[in-house]
Amino acid sequence: MPKRVLMLSWEYPPRIIGGLARVVWALSRELVKTGCEVHVVTADHPGQPEHEIADGVHIHRVKTQTDTTPDFLSWVNRLNFGLLQYAIQIHRQTPFDIIHAHDWMVADAAWVMKSGFGIPFIATMHATESGRMHGIHNDMQSYIHQMEWRLTFEAWEVIVNSNSMHEELQRSFKMPSDKIVIIPNGTDPDVFDFEFNNHAMRSKYARDQEQIILYVGRMVREKGVQVLLDAAPRVLSERPGTQFLMVGTGYYLEDLKRQAWQSGVGENCHFLGYVGDAELLELYKCADVVCIPSLYEPFGIVALEGMAAQVPVVTSDVGGLKDFVENMETGVTTYAGDASSLAWGLLQVLRNPELAQRLRETGYDKVKHIYNWKVIASRTYEVYQKVLNEANMQKAKAEMVSAASEKLEAPMPSEGKVTVNAAPKEKTAKVTKDTKAKR
Repeated sequence: MPKRVLMLSWEYPPRIIGGLARVVWALSRELVKTGCEVHVVTADHPGQPEHEIADGVHIHRVKTQTDTTPDFLSWVNRLNFGLLQYAIQIHRQTPFDIIHAHDWMVADAAWVMKSGFGIPFIATMHATESGRMHGIHNDMQSYIHQMEWRLTFEAWEVIVNSNSMHEELQRSFKMPSDKIVIIPNGTDPDVFDFEFNNHAMRSKYARDQEQIILYVGRMVREKGVQVLLDAAPRVLSERPGTQFLMVGTGYYLEDLKRQAWQSGVGENCHFLGYVGDAELLELYKCADVVCIPSLYEPFGIVALEGMAAQVPVVTSDVGGLKDFVENMETGVTTYAGDASSLAWGLLQVLRNPELAQRLRETGYDKVKHIYNWKVIASRTYEVYQKVLNEANMQKAKAEMVSAASEKLEAPMPSEGKVTVNAAPKEKTAKVTKDTKAKR
């Protein structure tokens, strides 16, 4: 039975770059409720303690900040060295039963812990470089691709969050199907069950009769924010005054701001940057639509959060989104990269209150009964048990083989040792002769 779990992740709240941090946070909390002692070893974050226990989870933050900013791969190497040092220290106090590594950026630390201490580990692949970049085009991408392959090769089993990711790993790494386990991401509808001044929050961005479209995610090309901005003029031509709230940061942010003004929709687009959890929950509940226009999306946890907040979602038809967003049932799906299609989907909800209400109800029901973290943690714990059982059986077989080999290779007793207590040959022969004579 797995009791002590080492969780390796390069990001963890309040350090939030993408959805990975929220997944590790939610999963760790629920695993604690199953009886596991979970230790998350992650990168440091300004103002956060090196070690704390929050919601039963042991959080260890490894120092990576320096006065000089290294290149990305140097930072990753430094991170893994720090993760490894910290993990070894904790393991020597009380050994871990299993390692759970999240994505390639912690691959080296996971591999060394496995090799050095014989701890079985599983990996969760949240995305792939070839998927994000639509192929491998340069040396950096090739390096990341190789690290992803190494992580999946060394892992006992690999968890992915959607059918799309299952296919992607088989295609990219030639992985056998039975090594991959599909466990979706989840959300907690209860976090949206609170009272607040909805009108006061809405009035910051929209007049009483104006509608709000909310985007939450990284400001990068693969998230398709540029497609949403291309769709905005078509939406505004029919629904004047619609406000677009853009939450998130990323390398593409300044380009997107310029695009909004060049398209004539700058006054209706509010780029809010990073938003804290409390404010984000309120923004979800204020929105009339949550839009996920991704070009590449392994899962799409923002869509789940929108459904949990009982807000209609409009998404592209890519990746993991197809697993749980059913067109006109739990959301509206549109063609990825097609601004006209996206504008059509948004207008379907904005102009049709009856459809919007049905999507709220069906989306919420699906999240509540299928995509909740209690169920997901239970399925993850079952993977832990399976891997540990198989690892123990393999260890037992190896010990049996080793013992048998030692027995076969042991020196045979010499002739002299066999006859130490026997009578001398001559005497033996005489006795035999006398005995025969007596017969």
